[in-house]
Amino acid sequence: MISLGSVPGAEAAAAAASHGVAGPRSWRKSRWGPRNFSVEDLRTWRRERESALRSARRHQQLISKRLLCEDTLMDEGQVGTDSGPAAPLSEEEISQLLKNIQRGKEDRATSLRLLRQGLQHRENQQKFIRLEGSMRVLIGLFTGNLADLQMDAARCLHELSHSSDPDVVEACLPATSYLLTYLSGHSVALMELCLYTLGNLVVEMTAVKKQLLPQGIIPVLASCIQSPHVVVQEGVGYVLSQLLQSKEAPAEIIPLVLNSTLPKDMLHLVCSNLEEGIGAAVEFAWGLHYIICSRVNNSLLISQRTVPSLVQLLLELASVMSTTSVEGVELLICPVVRCVANLLAEDEVGDGELVEQEERLLRALFEFIQYFVSEHLFIAQECLWLINNLTADSIRSCSALLNPDLFTSLLKLLSYERLSLLVLTVLCNIAAKGSAYCQAQHQKAVLFPLISILALPDDKVVAQDLELLHLLFHHWPEAAADFVGQSGLQALEQHQDKLQLQERVKVLIWTAKELTALPQNCPLRASAENLPSTSLQS
Repeated sequence: MISLGSVPGAEAAAAAASHGVAGPRSWRKSRWGPRNFSVEDLRTWRRERESALRSARRHQQLISKRLLCEDTLMDEGQVGTDSGPAAPLSEEEISQLLKNIQRGKEDRATSLRLLRQGLQHRENQQKFIRLEGSMRVLIGLFTGNLADLQMDAARCLHELSHSSDPDVVEACLPATSYLLTYLSGHSVALMELCLYTLGNLVVEMTAVKKQLLPQGIIPVLASCIQSPHVVVQEGVGYVLSQLLQSKEAPAEIIPLVLNSTLPKDMLHLVCSNLEEGIGAAVEFAWGLHYIICSRVNNSLLISQRTVPSLVQLLLELASVMSTTSVEGVELLICPVVRCVANLLAEDEVGDGELVEQEERLLRALFEFIQYFVSEHLFIAQECLWLINNLTADSIRSCSALLNPDLFTSLLKLLSYERLSLLVLTVLCNIAAKGSAYCQAQHQKAVLFPLISILALPDDKVVAQDLELLHLLFHHWPEAAADFVGQSGLQALEQHQDKLQLQERVKVLIWTAKELTALPQNCPLRASAENLPSTSLQS
């Protein structure tokens, strides 16, 4: 999963870029006649297409384990000062350390720390769990009343939980109930260690999750999230994110989470106290994203005003982008934008959810795009996806985008290869609203970049470009004359031999020629409704 300290920005960018790019719509050629695509046709097509794209959008970040670094082991006079990988120990050496720990000698704490250091090595982990009674001794120390030994035993369990060996993880199963118990304790350091150990364990085995659910992990996390300590909050977010990404989550875990107080608390922590706890905010934002992607009960999240709350957060972040000192804010923007985009695609979102905020939200999204497009292109992609969902049904958003500053900014993004397809999709959303919107785009010189795009080798981008041209010609025939006058037909002709494009290219060439040949005062020129249309329904 993405967190401030665990996943490089390149992985985040790759994750954000890999889904959600709209493909070309299918075109069907028709003859002169009464068939036109109505508003209802467009809505039906849009809902079907959005459903498919939303499914592709449900990209879940790679589940990863996390190993806490214990600064206390680096203090002078303590073992474990070697920060390099632990050396393999023989089975006899591990057995001797275990005996020293059991015998209650004065150096048992030293032996336990040496064991902890040794357990950083995979071979040592396997040798340790094969020793009879080894886990029983370790769990006994973990549940004992000697605080120092308890912490060192907890660190040993944490090292084992970080293993990728299923046998090692399975050996930790008897400790899960105790790990949950100590989440109700008073030691913040121990709570943090227990949380990350649990988070690591749930990655590997279904058996761990099946054991933790009846043991009450969801109510325990609902209690832990109330902690005033940021490190505990972030640990809760880590465990939740690991649980919510599992295959069992939609059926077994998310319903329990939704029936608890967790969603409201998660939303609160995403939207508050960011300078102290942006790590926790990032964890919980991804957690909300996974819940929303499951679609188990998004109507509940909508009823809890999740959309307005997250929109307000985006507005606040945009207002301080140039002055903020919070590092990694782009890792928070990414899941928050996804949450809003996916919830807006739900039918339950009322028309009044964003009535007063739509233009402000659009401006905030362009603020993010401008700020991050050079170094974090994936943020621009996420923002354009949300703009796509805003403009799909909203006349208000389409009108706002036609403001000179926003529209100019949108057209500039066509020069980015990885953004052009999404930009064209947004422009199609605007054009589909009718003649006034096509006229406005035409007057704002949209044709020149569209003709330039026809020279690109990417067939998906060209197909989306063709669709936009079709909408412009259909709703505003004057655009066809300018298109021809700007050598648009020559640009189209180079695609006539491409199997995937040739039919729609031929239709568009024929349409442009027919419209250009009509007299200026011809009724058909004023309205291209009766010209051959390429249906937008798939």
